[in-house]
Amino acid sequence: MHTVSVPSLKKSLRVIACSVCLLLPFAAHAERLKDLASVQGVRQNQLIGYGLVVGLDGSGDQTTQTPFTIQSIVSMMQQMGVNLPQGVNMQLKNVAAVMVTTSLPAFAQPGQTLDITVSSMGNAKSLRGGTLLMTPLKGADGQIYGMAQGNVVVGGVGAAANGSKAQINHLSVGRISAGATVERAVASSLGQGDLIFLELKDSDFSTASRVVEAVNKRFGPETAAAQDGRVIRVRAPMSNDERVSFLGALESINVTPAQVSAKVILNARTGSVVMNQTVTLDTCAVSHGNLSVVINTQPVISQPAPFSGGQTVVAQQSQIEINKDPGKVILLKNSASLADVVKALNSIGATPQDLLAILQAMKASGSLRAELEII
Repeated sequence: MHTVSVPSLKKSLRVIACSVCLLLPFAAHAERLKDLASVQGVRQNQLIGYGLVVGLDGSGDQTTQTPFTIQSIVSMMQQMGVNLPQGVNMQLKNVAAVMVTTSLPAFAQPGQTLDITVSSMGNAKSLRGGTLLMTPLKGADGQIYGMAQGNVVVGGVGAAANGSKAQINHLSVGRISAGATVERAVASSLGQGDLIFLELKDSDFSTASRVVEAVNKRFGPETAAAQDGRVIRVRAPMSNDERVSFLGALESINVTPAQVSAKVILNARTGSVVMNQTVTLDTCAVSHGNLSVVINTQPVISQPAPFSGGQTVVAQQSQIEINKDPGKVILLKNSASLADVVKALNSIGATPQDLLAILQAMKASGSLRAELEII
């Protein structure tokens, strides 16, 4: 009778379990509907304003180079009842002209506070320690929806003396928490009558179909219907209280999105290459080699002979060197997963900059089964 030890049995079970896991397809990941779609009409609105930051320690705008700062100060002083004589040349160092930006969230009501960002638009060296004066915030329609004021907090520090300068982080942009107060609400409607509309963040017919199926399964048939690959029409209760409860339950539904299309993102400025999981590669041959040109220029000084009356001449002597690494032709086999594609490209020894050209050539040859997007 053959006996099997317990450690050997455990090891065999682990091997069998790992083999089964490799054979099974990857489990689809379900996401909440609120992460896949938004309710039409529920959106933010951008606000912007022009103002002045005062109280700077000599790090404000150089008023001779920023005349709009002087004009703003004169206008503000006139509103305060102070009339300045004509032709006065003000040299102010503690004032900076700034732009104030924020976002007005959906359903914001008068009295609600917002965080704001204060950015210098002149040549101020720093906004650290400054105070933003009352600034109206306007929307795209030119109406005032908020008022901003408060002490600017800058997440950096800097110092300069005798031509030397040290700086940590950015000093020309600051933030004021709860620095703006909403003065006007934006009217927003949740749908038309008994209908609301969901808008998918990414257009996809398969995902839209799955959302409709999940909503109808949760709330009953004919509750939802897809208009196209992005917009889904949903029947909702008429009363506001019931509609809010319905939307809360609707956003919590779990939906498994469809697999996204294969895409490769190329950043030509930084050399970054990002591929999603559905990228595949057909069999192809890739030749990779490096060509480098080195130009070295050095000055050559020619001294005249003593008492010859000549002048010293400085000439430039250049040396050009061309290095070409031997190219390699590597066969890349058919790959069905992102891991295989990455492993195959790494085997060539290509840098991120090289991958930009290699992937474009693969796409042109039809070997790369993905959409190329250059940003």
